[in-house]
Formats: sequence, C-alpha cells, structure tokens
Amino acid sequence: MPDPVAIATPRLRVLLVDDEAPARRGLRNVLARHADVEIVGEASSGREAVAATEAYRPDLLFLDIQMPDGDGFDVVRALGPSRAPAIVFCTAFDEFAVRAFEANALDYLLKPIDPDRVAESLLRARRQRTSGAWTDGLQRLLTQAEARDRHRQRFVVRDGARAQFVPVQALDWIESDGNYVRLVSGTQQWLVRETLSHVESTLDPARFLRVHRSLIVQHARVTQVESLPAGEFVLTLTSGRRLTSGRTYRAAIVAALGL
Repeated sequence: MPDPVAIATPRLRVLLVDDEAPARRGLRNVLARHADVEIVGEASSGREAVAATEAYRPDLLFLDIQMPDGDGFDVVRALGPSRAPAIVFCTAFDEFAVRAFEANALDYLLKPIDPDRVAESLLRARRQRTSGAWTDGLQRLLTQAEARDRHRQRFVVRDGARAQFVPVQALDWIESDGNYVRLVSGTQQWLVRETLSHVESTLDPARFLRVHRSLIVQHARVTQVESLPAGEFVLTLTSGRRLTSGRTYRAAIVAALGL
C-alpha cells in the first residue's frame, strides 16, 4: 500500500541503476505505487550512473552493487559525498556491503526486492530530503571501504531466500562462466554473479593467482607444474584436476610459485 503521507510531500526524483533490465523493471513497478515518486531515468552501468546523476540531479539513487562497468562504490567515489544524492544500495550477496550500508548508507535492499522495504527506504529519503544527513554517512562508507581488509574471506551464494557461505580457503579454483564465476572445491561447484576481474581484485594475491584470462587458482592447491613448449603450464591440483595456463601469465606463475 502506498505511503499515505506521499500525497502531501514534494515529488521524490529517483534514478534506477542496475545492469539487469528485469531488475529495473521490477523496481519501477514497485515504485509506481508511490504517488510522490518520479523516476527521472535509468542506468545499466557505473559509468552511466555517474553521467545520469550529473544530468538529472535525482534526490535518490537505487544503486546496484555489482555491475560490469564500475560497482556501487565506484559510483559514490566518482560523485563524491558532496554531490551524491541519497543512495539506497541494492545487493544480492555481498555481506560486507550489507554490514557497511547498515551503518552508513541511507538504506540497503537485498534482492529480490521486498516492496515493504522499498516503502521504508522512501520514508527515510523523505525525512532526510533537506537535512543532507546522508552526506556524512557516505563519507564514512568510503573511508571504511578504503580502510577495510581488502581481501575477501568468503563468498555468499544465494538461492532464493537461502544463503550459503563459501570460505575462500576452501576453493581449488575459480573460473569465468559468462557473467558469472564458478567456484570449485573438490566435487562441489557454485555460481556467483560477479566478473572474474572483480573477484581477482578482492582476493589475497599471496594465496590466489590468475593463471589464465578465465582461471584463478589457489596456490596451496597446486601440487605439480609441467611446462609446455608453447610457454604454457599444466597445473595439477590436489584434487587431481589439471588446468592449462595462458602464455601471457607465465612470468606471474613463475614468480608466484617460485619456479
């Protein structure tokens, strides 16, 4: 049910940012229930989000976290706390984001989006419309993001309302699979919607190594290395799986594994 105070308040200009069109469409349908909400635009990447924010000057951003061209943190950094509107972060699986947003953001939403939670976010935005109270929160969020341990400790794998935590130390390797990455531990596998490059940036390089444009392996899982004439390596893992590296990664592999 729409918020009964909506009719009496000024319009709330909203920008939707998500790289998945169905997600934007679903959020648009939920927001249509609120008479004071005006959706001024949509964006499907971090770069588009920054440009659209500058162009439309919305009061509120519904901002996805993982996107192919800059994540939610990148958008906030690019805008800066003084220019960023109020932000409701949307996330499917990032446990750090949930903790940080609880403390510092205007609000956060877990996907799939709950209409009642959207109504709560809008109520917070209306209350803070003129106070600028989110500015300090965004600055704290960025400071925390810069200062935190940058090395991921686990992945959160979601299946509807169920969430499974997969420790990074349990993984043998990670491989690219379209817009997802496949996490592999022995005979177990999980799909997570992130890019391999983003995953690589969150892992400890002392423990994980990019060996191919589509493969990251955990150093401790490599038990044997065989050099091929073309400059590649065949890496044998503790599970018995054999992975072939890319030639351009040869020097990094030699250095990381002490060959």
